[in-house]
Amino acid sequence: MKTFVLHPQLAKDTALIGKIGDCLLLLMKDARYPWLILVPEQEGLRELHDLSDDQFTAVTQIIKQTSRRLQSLSGAPKMNVAALGNMVPQLHIHIIARRENDASWPAPVWGVDAPEAYTEEELKVLIATLREELLN
Repeated sequence: MKTFVLHPQLAKDTALIGKIGDCLLLLMKDARYPWLILVPEQEGLRELHDLSDDQFTAVTQIIKQTSRRLQSLSGAPKMNVAALGNMVPQLHIHIIARRENDASWPAPVWGVDAPEAYTEEELKVLIATLREELLN
């Protein structure tokens, strides 16, 4: 049995919030957007349709629950949910809270200027808040 390993690019670009179901829940290190990443912890997945029917149901329920909670927490009027995988082949799902005044509205968040880093303190507080609000 293969051991699950997070793709190096995801590991570099995110901070671990915790686990929800059989998924890692990560925070994208870009302070411009409330941006989460879900990664099902199964080696070799590239597409949502690679999940078994039961896994697909579980993952989509996690997406729904996490999206609702992030929208409520952030107050954002729009949620973007996507599983693109063009640059990182490992299956991962983006959940991004969007506002009409954000850095890239109405375009996608990808490729718009450089990410803005959180300070260490901001990251610490945000991760603690997200753990409390999204994992409990």
